[in-house]
Order: sequence, then C-alpha cells, then structure tokens
Amino acid sequence: MRCAWGLALLMVGCASAPTPHGKVQGDAFSMQEMLQSDSNRIATLAMQENLDSLMRLMDKLYQRNPAEWRKTAASREAAMAHVRSAMLGKQVWPALQAHRDVMALSKALSPDFAGDRVGAFIYAMGDMLLTSHGGKTSFTLVDSLNPQHVYNAARNVEIANWVLNHRKNAQGQPLLLSNHISAQERNLSFEREMGKVIARLDLVASFGTERVRRSAIGLGQSLVGGPLLQFLPVR
Repeated sequence: MRCAWGLALLMVGCASAPTPHGKVQGDAFSMQEMLQSDSNRIATLAMQENLDSLMRLMDKLYQRNPAEWRKTAASREAAMAHVRSAMLGKQVWPALQAHRDVMALSKALSPDFAGDRVGAFIYAMGDMLLTSHGGKTSFTLVDSLNPQHVYNAARNVEIANWVLNHRKNAQGQPLLLSNHISAQERNLSFEREMGKVIARLDLVASFGTERVRRSAIGLGQSLVGGPLLQFLPVR
C-alpha cells in the first residue's frame, strides 16, 4: 500500500514539474545605445527580429519547395546566404528586372514568374521593410521613422500572405507550398511567423505615433503644471 502511495505521489510530482520553454534574453550593452531613445531601440530590435523571421520563413519555404533554391545556388544554405546578402546589401535581384519594394513583391507573386520565387519573395519582402524604415536596420536619435509607412508595411505583409495562400500559377497550382493542413497533420508555422512580423510592425507604428502624441502632451503638462509644482521654501 505504501509503495502504491509512493508511486502515485511520484507520478503527480512528475506531471506537475515545470517544463522549460526558454527564457527572455537581452542584447549585451553597446555604446551605440547611448545614441538611442526608447523608440529607437524598439524599432531596432523589431527590425532585427523581423529580418530573422524572414530568414526562418525562407528556410521553411525552401524546405517545402526545393526546386526553387536550385534555381539560385547549389545548396539551400548557399541560396539563403545569397538572398540575405542581396537584401541587406540592397543589390538588384536579376530575376525581378531591377524592381524594388512593392513592385518587386508584386513581380515575385505574379503567376508567370519563372525564377526562384522563394528567393525573390523574401528579397522583396525585406526590401519593402527596409524601404518603410528609411533604408535602415538600426536607428539613433538623428533618425526618424514615418509611422504611416511602417503601418503600410504591415498591411503589405498581410496582403502578401493572403496572395501566397490563394493565388495559383499558370498550371493551377499554389505559387508556393507554405502552410500544411490535412486530416493527419496541421502545420501553420509559416502563418505564425508572418503574424509575428505583422505584429511587430504594428507595434512600431503605434509606438511612433504615440511618441509624437505624448511629446505634445508632455509639453502641455509642463506649461500648465510647471508653476504649480514648484517646491516651497522651508526656511
């Protein structure tokens, strides 16, 4: 009986043991942060995370569409490195015929596009994000973001996601295999990653608008409340 109770307690303890899911980590301090406001730092972190998300999306798409990376390089890893280098280096992607930004995105998602669609899509997405952020990936006090441009970028990601999920090529097939839903399996990791990019862009846009609004409110508070908040003499 005692053994049974002991086994039962052990099973309960194992069932209730915390499962590790990682922990939040921050970047190491750098001198550049001395030149960043809170909004600059948030925009920088969001851009870094969004670029990382694009790399993860590219890896997922290349794995599900291996014929695409073979149009660019000898291996999936080499193709990914080539796309990242072209995107961050603001180089022209030949198959997009020198199109950039949203024009490149439209070209990459056109049914008759014959090049590496995964590489073109990720390159165009990255170029569109960079354009909406003034062409920068890191921001300091001398930089200013246009919240409306960042907000528009979030909507562009939503549109691109919808097109990728619904548009067909000339043969009536999906442009790219992304999400996978069947009776046996549901894999929506692509959809979740796209959602993260959209959420970060919306946060940066909202924070940028709020920063301007709060600056005006702060100025008004200092003008109205300043004379009332003076310390009184005590001697």
